[in-house]
Amino acid sequence: MTAFPEPTNPAGSRTEVFLRYLDYFRESVVDKVSALAEPELRRSRLPSGWTPLELLTHLRHVELRWIEWGFQGRDVAEPWGDRRDDRWYVGPDETRADLVAALRAQGAHTTAVVMAHDLAEIGAPGPRWRGADPASLERVLFHLVQEYARHLGHLDVVAELAGGPTGE
Repeated sequence: MTAFPEPTNPAGSRTEVFLRYLDYFRESVVDKVSALAEPELRRSRLPSGWTPLELLTHLRHVELRWIEWGFQGRDVAEPWGDRRDDRWYVGPDETRADLVAALRAQGAHTTAVVMAHDLAEIGAPGPRWRGADPASLERVLFHLVQEYARHLGHLDVVAELAGGPTGE
């Protein structure tokens, strides 16, 4: 388990702080999903209907949309590939191991991009911004941190209802 990035732990830069939090949240999601029994991975315990595997692919696509498609302005074939019929989706052949590997690979890409750019740098123009001015890398990272924190909280509840691990 990745250690929580305590605010009292010195960091060399704001960039390092962002990356520590993203790594912590990403690995916490992986730990929670990895601790669930196989039948719980494709089962929803909430009225909204999402499953733990769908959450994994959603978070991977969130990073893809904000870093590659947004900040980098790259052409991404399926930026909304985590959705079908206006809800999160995971194919029947996609496994926990595949989705964890994809999430970690996306995280490694995010880290490489963040390390290569200044937080004040403005993202490339492109369709991610929906006609608005592109955001700075710092704003994108704030968004990713809140997205992970919010969804990890959701997953905490689902894991507890499924008899999985509780707490941090």
